[in-house]
Amino acid sequence: MARNGLHIVMFPWLAFGHMIPFLELSKGLAKKGHHISFISTPRNIERLPKLPPNLSHLINFVKLDLPPVANLPEKAEATSDVPFDKIQYLKKAFDGLEGSFACFLESSAPDLIIHDFSHHWFQPLATKYGVPCAFFCIFIASTLAFFGSPWLRMAGEDTRTDPEHFTVPPQWIPSPSNLAFRLYEILKVSESFSENASGVSDMDRFDSAILGSTFVVVRSCEEFEGDSLRILREKLYRIPVIPIGLLPPSSEEEDTSENKDDGEWDNIKKWLDKQREGSVVYIAFGSEAEVSKEEMHEVALGLELSGLPFFWALRNPAGLLPSGFESRTQGQGFICLGWAPQRKILGHPSVGAFLTHCGWSSVIEALGIGCPLVLLPLSIDQPLVARLLLSKNIGVEIPRDEQDGSFTRDSVAESLRLVVVDAEGELHKAKAKEMREVFGDKARHDRYIDDFDQYLRTNHGC
Repeated sequence: MARNGLHIVMFPWLAFGHMIPFLELSKGLAKKGHHISFISTPRNIERLPKLPPNLSHLINFVKLDLPPVANLPEKAEATSDVPFDKIQYLKKAFDGLEGSFACFLESSAPDLIIHDFSHHWFQPLATKYGVPCAFFCIFIASTLAFFGSPWLRMAGEDTRTDPEHFTVPPQWIPSPSNLAFRLYEILKVSESFSENASGVSDMDRFDSAILGSTFVVVRSCEEFEGDSLRILREKLYRIPVIPIGLLPPSSEEEDTSENKDDGEWDNIKKWLDKQREGSVVYIAFGSEAEVSKEEMHEVALGLELSGLPFFWALRNPAGLLPSGFESRTQGQGFICLGWAPQRKILGHPSVGAFLTHCGWSSVIEALGIGCPLVLLPLSIDQPLVARLLLSKNIGVEIPRDEQDGSFTRDSVAESLRLVVVDAEGELHKAKAKEMREVFGDKARHDRYIDDFDQYLRTNHGC
C-alpha cells in the first residue's frame, strides 16, 4: 500500500471513448495522492493525451501486448482501428491479456482495480491475489437503470427477452418516462449483445463485471440523474453505486489533443471568425460511430439544404459524401479531415448548434459550454442518452422512420434551422445555457472526486 494513498489499477476497454474518461478519473485520483497504474496496449498509450507535469509521477502507464488473433488487422489495438464487424476479434484478443495481467498483479500488489465492462475474466484473478474490484461505468446512470439488475438476470427474474420488451420503459422506472429504445435501435444493440467470435456476449461481460465488483462508480451526478441513481441503489443493485461527477475537461489542463496543431486551429478560427454569431452548425459523430453511406448522404444534403454555415469534423469521407457536395458547399462549409479541436470549436461564438451522435463525452463537452444540441443517436447507449436529454427538454432529435430508422435530408435541414434560426430555437438555447450551470461547474464535479476519495480512504484503508 502506498504510504499516503492507494495504489489503484485503472484498466479500460480498448476504445478511446472509454480510455479518456478512465484517464480523467485517474488524474482526479492522482490529485488526491493516489498512485495509478493505467493499463492498456502500447499503441493506445502512445495516442493518449500527455499528462500534466504535476501528475506524471503519480500515474504509471503499463503496456500489455495484445496477442495476435485471426481476422484482427495488424496494429489494431482500439475500436477506432477496425470496422464494426471486426470489434469481436478485438474482444477475443483482449481476453488474451489475462495471463500478462495476472503477472502484473503478482508483481505489483495493488489495493484496488477499477475496470470496464469487458473484463469478464477478472473475478478469479482478483480473488486469487486478494484485490477488490470496482466497475467504472462510462455510460449514463439511466442506461444502467434501463438494463436492470444483473442479480435479477442471473436468477431469471428479469423476463425481458424479446426486442419489443425494450421498446417500453421497464416496470421499475416510474411513469411517465420516455426511457426506451425504438425497435430499429434495440435490434442494432442486440447485435452487440449476441454471441461473437470472442465466445462471450457483451451482456455477459457487463453482468460479470458488475457481479464481481465491490462497488460501482458512474460518470454521472445527482443534479442531472438523481432519479436513476436512486433506482440503482434502492431497487436494482446490491452493492454501492457512487456517482463520480461528469469529469468535465479541465480548462487549465488542456490536453495535447487540443494543442497538438496550433497552425490548424489558426486556420479553423479564421474561418469561424468570419461567420455570424450563433450561425454555424458543428457536426461530429465521434471516432468510432458507424454511419452508413445512405445516412452520410442525407446528413450532407440536409446541411446543404439548410443553407446554414457548417463545420464538419469528418474522419474518413472516402466514398461517403454525395457527388459534388464539397464543390457545391465550398463557400458554405468547412470540412475538417481527421483531428479537430472540438472544445475550442464548440466554445467559439459563431457556433449555434452541435449535431451530435449523443456520445456521453460529447454531450458533456457541449453542455459544459452551453451549446444547443441536435440529436442523431447512432448505436448502443446513444438512443437512451437522447431520450434522457429530450425528457429534460434539452435538444431536438432528428425525426426517423419508426420501422427502419431512416431519416431524410429535409428532416435534417428542418431540425437544424429550428434550433439555429427559428423562434422556437430560443428555448433550446436558453436550456443549453441553463445546463452549463451543472455540466460546466468544475468545482461541483471536483467535489464528487473529493467524496469518492473519502469513500476509498474510509472503506479501503489508506
